[in-house]
Amino acid sequence: MDAGSQRVLQYLTEVEEAAEDVLTIKQQIVDLDMKRNRNREALSALKHDMADTEKVKVCFGNMFLKFPKSKAREMIQKDQEQLDKEISDLRRSLKAKVNSLNEMQGNPELRGYNLSPLSAEELKAINSLLRR
Repeated sequence: MDAGSQRVLQYLTEVEEAAEDVLTIKQQIVDLDMKRNRNREALSALKHDMADTEKVKVCFGNMFLKFPKSKAREMIQKDQEQLDKEISDLRRSLKAKVNSLNEMQGNPELRGYNLSPLSAEELKAINSLLRR
């Protein structure tokens, strides 16, 4: 192969690897979100009319363990917090990877892609200004 073909092959390989990274991160976000939804369902199921001292069965891997209801709820809530943190970290890294991929392909940077949502305080301030 001549030098030109080698450069083209190297460029295509780098773009393909960057695209694969983007797809991998997207799939990780989907998987973690599915787990987060299952945890949300479990938390709502634990709200039934049971005493907090009663024991519930919790699945860990391939076995079920009995825990007090309050301890199970606490564990699921901690898992939810961890999942939220992981998902937000993955979304942040996804933005950087997509920008890098667009740059490699010669596409312009996406507009509005790095926006972050308003906080609760900012939203209250805007609502109070609009009511005047």
